[in-house]
Amino acid sequence: MTSDLLIPFVQSLPGCKTQPGLYLVATPIGHLSDISLRALAILSQADLIACEDTRVTSKLLSLYGIKKPLITYHDHNAQMASQKIIEHIQSGQVVALVSDAGTPLISDPGFNLVNDCIQNDLYMTSIPGASAAITALTLSGLPTDRFLFVGFLSPKSMARKKELSQLSSYPITLILYEAPHRIVSLLEDIHSELGNRTIVVGRELTKKFEEIQRGSISEVLTTIGSKEPRGEFVVLIEGAKAKELTDITDAEILNTLVHMSSKDAAEQLAHEYGVSKKELYTRIIGLKS
Repeated sequence: MTSDLLIPFVQSLPGCKTQPGLYLVATPIGHLSDISLRALAILSQADLIACEDTRVTSKLLSLYGIKKPLITYHDHNAQMASQKIIEHIQSGQVVALVSDAGTPLISDPGFNLVNDCIQNDLYMTSIPGASAAITALTLSGLPTDRFLFVGFLSPKSMARKKELSQLSSYPITLILYEAPHRIVSLLEDIHSELGNRTIVVGRELTKKFEEIQRGSISEVLTTIGSKEPRGEFVVLIEGAKAKELTDITDAEILNTLVHMSSKDAAEQLAHEYGVSKKELYTRIIGLKS
């Protein structure tokens, strides 16, 4: 169906009429066909579309024959742009907020804008769609009944290790995002703080060269470290197994301490059993005292 037929069709669908307000519209995470009919209907009726990068959004809109005014909305101009958007809505306009890929606000700007709309009692709704976190989770093979979306951790290793340590005891699947230039250091820190757990790393999701790697952290590190990482990464980590720490006997810990320091023993046993190095170190200190 050509765009001159598609747009009138989607606008005629039930529930696709608009009113002044903010519409949070999910966009494709890779494959540009992964957009809902309702999303196209809203975008084609919007008076203004707020986006991270006008070049990225223009490419998507052009594919479907949609021409609308664009305004940039990102972390660096959020406060000023939010005020403009509020003014547009208050004047009776329909404003759509999109991210470069996926669902707005999920590891993307928009939180303050939503709060501003709430404070000003403005109409607001969300048009659901693609999410890299959920797409990767369904492909992972890890438990999906309970999971924690973490998003991006700190770019600094020391702070990132502290954050990972705080997550080490969660018995549920963890979902992280990471940029290509930090993926190797992130995996090294996960290995250091969480042990050699099973992980799944996805990149280029829904695209032609989609790649899903599964295995222990050490195995995946070897593969990813052998070539230059490209594309945004989704990292899923196996949840902590509650019985693993208690499975390590005092005798095994004491025997390990004969050959190395408390710190080295904690690191070795943490890697072997896939448990928190910090919790294991605390137990070692308790045994020694």
